[in-house]
Amino acid sequence: MTTMTSRELNHDVSAAKRAAESGPVEITDHGRRSHVLLTADDYDRLSRQSEPVGSRLFAPTDLDLELPERSRESSLRVPAL
Repeated sequence: MTTMTSRELNHDVSAAKRAAESGPVEITDHGRRSHVLLTADDYDRLSRQSEPVGSRLFAPTDLDLELPERSRESSLRVPAL
């Protein structure tokens, strides 16, 4: 992965765009990674792979789970250890 400082990016955006054609470009600010530059095609490819977390929560299941009937009395009992 190519790494550029934010100063280098500001001085030569074209070089950063050319470098992104070969793969992600890591942009650093004060020595710490702050951004990653991708081509639009790479971004589209990556964003299609991820699915929203909420869609996993509502995924259909085929579990057949039998639960005992509950009554007020059974919910008040403390299970023995």
